[in-house]
Amino acid sequence: MGAGWEWDDSLFAGTARYYRRGRLPYAPGLAGTLAEVLQLDGRGRLIDVGCGPGVIALSLAHLFSEIVGVDPDRGMVAEAAREAAERGVAGKARWVQARAEDLPAGLGMFDLATFAQSFHWMDRALVAVTIKGMLKTGGVLAHISDLKTERGQGAEAGTAAGTGIVGGLPHPATPRSAVDELVKQYLGPVRRAGRGVLPHGTPGSEAAVLTRAGFSGPQRHVVPGGQPLERSADDLVAEVFSMSFSAPHLFGTRRDAFETDLRQLLREASPSGRFSARQPSTEIFVWRNGPR
Repeated sequence: MGAGWEWDDSLFAGTARYYRRGRLPYAPGLAGTLAEVLQLDGRGRLIDVGCGPGVIALSLAHLFSEIVGVDPDRGMVAEAAREAAERGVAGKARWVQARAEDLPAGLGMFDLATFAQSFHWMDRALVAVTIKGMLKTGGVLAHISDLKTERGQGAEAGTAAGTGIVGGLPHPATPRSAVDELVKQYLGPVRRAGRGVLPHGTPGSEAAVLTRAGFSGPQRHVVPGGQPLERSADDLVAEVFSMSFSAPHLFGTRRDAFETDLRQLLREASPSGRFSARQPSTEIFVWRNGPR
């Protein structure tokens, strides 16, 4: 991470209960694309690093004999275990509360390591080298995220100018700029991150880090989105509280007041309480543990 910021265990404190409902899903063809590209056949082992509530690991569970999720947040690990039990895959799933920097932690060797919008929170150089040592020869590291060229557009992508309506869809878009301004009114203009701040955001340039660690690649794959989504005001409140920069604990005694103002803002944007969005595309970079 950038200079002047250090990880602490409050980064995602209290967000786990909101995460699965609030976050927009990955594109529906993600598992199929990985299965085809990596020739996954239900065998092998997966480690999902920074697994959160198990979104990626559980979506890929049918493609592996064992999945291991690692996350430092106790709430995230508990939510992942609960969801695995509901899906009937608890027998092949293991959830470990630990930072990526604490690996390998005796977890063994893996065929695939996934980082789904989590790598930027870590000591990336250290974690990249560690994970390379935990992958079998020919194993793969997959870096997964919403398509960067669509990032920042979110639900407003395709919005007709001046109308607040997502093109071709029945409900208003999420008033993201207004929501961001409300968060800033309560928490200040500089992005919060745990007990610290990130004035310059999170780092990029994953390719340089992974290349230096000795991975070969990458191969880039885009899983197309664009599917229409309908979201409720409750979904959007959950989205806000699922983010590190607007985690519930950051508001302290003003949390309830913030939620009241947020819900009023959403009612004004859409009296019906319904919002339209389009599914983001998903971008996958495949890095291999093998000769260049």
